[in-house]
Amino acid sequence: MLAGDVMTRKVISVASDASAMQACALMLKHQISGLPVVDPSGVLLGIVSEGDFLRRPELGTRRRRTRWLEFLIGPGRLASEYVHACGRKVTEIMTPAPYTVGEATPLTEVVQLMERHQIKRVPVVYGRRLVGIVSRADLLRALAGLAPTAETVVTSAEIRERVMAELRKQSWAPLDLINVIVRDRTVDLQGTITSARQAMIVAAENVPGVRAVQDHLVWVEPVSGMTALAGETGTMSANAS
Repeated sequence: MLAGDVMTRKVISVASDASAMQACALMLKHQISGLPVVDPSGVLLGIVSEGDFLRRPELGTRRRRTRWLEFLIGPGRLASEYVHACGRKVTEIMTPAPYTVGEATPLTEVVQLMERHQIKRVPVVYGRRLVGIVSRADLLRALAGLAPTAETVVTSAEIRERVMAELRKQSWAPLDLINVIVRDRTVDLQGTITSARQAMIVAAENVPGVRAVQDHLVWVEPVSGMTALAGETGTMSANAS
């Protein structure tokens, strides 16, 4: 999937000449945690988020440091922090030049960007103009839209082949040590393993057509040789299609 497939197109943004308090009120009104800052032509200038309001003097939360630490930090950084904490204009407290993507950017790259820079939203631009935004909520909505739907009944043999096909893709799957039996859309996992028990259960649960997964795997601790059975708690419900 691409950024353009999941992004919010009607983006709530704030004008570059707005006050910081106007941006705060806008976020509260629409129950969002961040706003793109744009100029009159729609060019993206920055992002303002909840985090930009944490160290406000009005709240008594402005960062305080000892004199010797201020000396080490230097006047330039201290002055910048003062502007960010006390600024009245949205352009004074925003994060300028935020990370952006295009509509054709794969979602994998969007997520990598979020994880690498610990951000919750990524603006989508065309040239320099804001055309959308991808937030964590957009990713959740996209995931929810992919929930399995009802499908035609498949045979036990077809389900087994689907399970085996999924396991063959995984480097951790001990295919030579397990057996997969399917009856009435229930997958029975049998065999002796040393790891990846839960991963195999999840792999089977995610196969379309599977109603439930029964864990009859025997786990062997590689060093001590101790064994453990799944027991009665080994039966796990799977998503029915």
